[in-house]
Amino acid sequence: MARTPAPFRRPWAAQTWTALRALLIFTVALGVGYPLVVLGLGQLLFPAQANGSLVRVDDEVVGSSLIGQSFTDDEGSPLPEWFQSRPSAAGAGYDAAASSGSNYGPENADLIAAIEERRLAIAELERVDPDEIPVDALTASASGLDPHISPAYALLQVARVAEARGLDKALVRELVEAHIQGRDLGFLGEPTVNVLELNIALSRLGGSAQLDGAD
Repeated sequence: MARTPAPFRRPWAAQTWTALRALLIFTVALGVGYPLVVLGLGQLLFPAQANGSLVRVDDEVVGSSLIGQSFTDDEGSPLPEWFQSRPSAAGAGYDAAASSGSNYGPENADLIAAIEERRLAIAELERVDPDEIPVDALTASASGLDPHISPAYALLQVARVAEARGLDKALVRELVEAHIQGRDLGFLGEPTVNVLELNIALSRLGGSAQLDGAD
């Protein structure tokens, strides 16, 4: 009876060399080549988005259209001549290196206290009834970096901004309405207003306040 030949086995050194060559090829292809291709396509097709969607005023970077920022003084008090962003729980506020929400549940005592404190502060700043304040003015986004506010919150701030800048309230209101962005694809999400873009347009209407360049 004929014996079945033993399976062919490659020497250990040959197997190791094959594995190393495969590792080298895939490292170069997927670790170097693929990222370079993606980077090149991004720079070619979407240069603004690939470089952080930076916003410039007079060739000076003042922020990103994707990351919110605060418009406050050194003590954290809102500057009345600017539209204000929603609260942020990212680091000390809009820290892109510490993107985060508060992670508090709706019944958390600290969250409830923070919301009530913000409600009273905004009501005093805008001189409105506390019940008129939209929810996005009182709560931070999940990322803490949301650059948008609701049209309702933007319109709530019109009277204060117009008064601080000595501008006609109707003119400022028209500016807000012109910067309302509709739902994505016409049905996803809610209408929003990009605060940085709105404030840049506001600075062109008049007044002494100007946007500072981003660090």
